Amino acid sequence: MNRYCFCLQVRPDRLDEYVDRHRNVWPDMQAALRDSGWHNYSLFLRDDGLLIGYVEAEDLDAAQKAMAATEVNTRWQSEMTEFFTGIDGRPPDESFLLLPEIFHLTALDS
Repeated sequence: MNRYCFCLQVRPDRLDEYVDRHRNVWPDMQAALRDSGWHNYSLFLRDDGLLIGYVEAEDLDAAQKAMAATEVNTRWQSEMTEFFTGIDGRPPDESFLLLPEIFHLTALDS
């Protein structure tokens, strides 16, 4: 399983609403993510709006394409676009700035 980390910028004036929306991610959106190959997906948000995402997938590009083919993702991305800066009208899930992994500590096998 490959690990991916990305960042986006949430509008500082929309942070509370963005957090609220992610407290209640639609069940069909969660199912679509799982079915599309997204694993251990987490979002972290700094108080200035810097959003860091972490996800594991066999192939992120394939997982993103599978999500793009779902109706629920189209609806979700349409609603989420207004929360971000610097994405030039693209859906947030097509605007990730992937960060290179420079260190990883693996667990010791018992």
